[in-house]
Amino acid sequence: MTESILDALEPADARRVLAAGRTLTLPQGWSPIAESTPADKAYLITDGEVSVRKGGVEIATLGPGSVVGEAAIVNRTLRSATVVALTPLKVVHFTSDSIQELVEQVPGFGAALRAAAAGRLDGS
Repeated sequence: MTESILDALEPADARRVLAAGRTLTLPQGWSPIAESTPADKAYLITDGEVSVRKGGVEIATLGPGSVVGEAAIVNRTLRSATVVALTPLKVVHFTSDSIQELVEQVPGFGAALRAAAAGRLDGS
């Protein structure tokens, strides 16, 4: 089971993060993030599983508690991978603006995002 990015936050901060996003259901096969595109959104997976693919090759599978799309926002780069839903997904959708606001307003969330983004760049 994937550890949630929200686990290190105080309950009030976790609720604040969730309230800043919009809950969505995405179908299996949907690709909400495409490699080499601008960073305009990120998703917190609350149910389901995704495949992370670089150059068409799967490099990871992620599930509940994982955030996808954050690395390009945090690092101000183009997307480094494509994300494809392996199952129907329930996610919390964040715009890049809401991510930037949360990073400033909820320091623990900012630290968790930076750590996740650094881990993705390191290949972990």
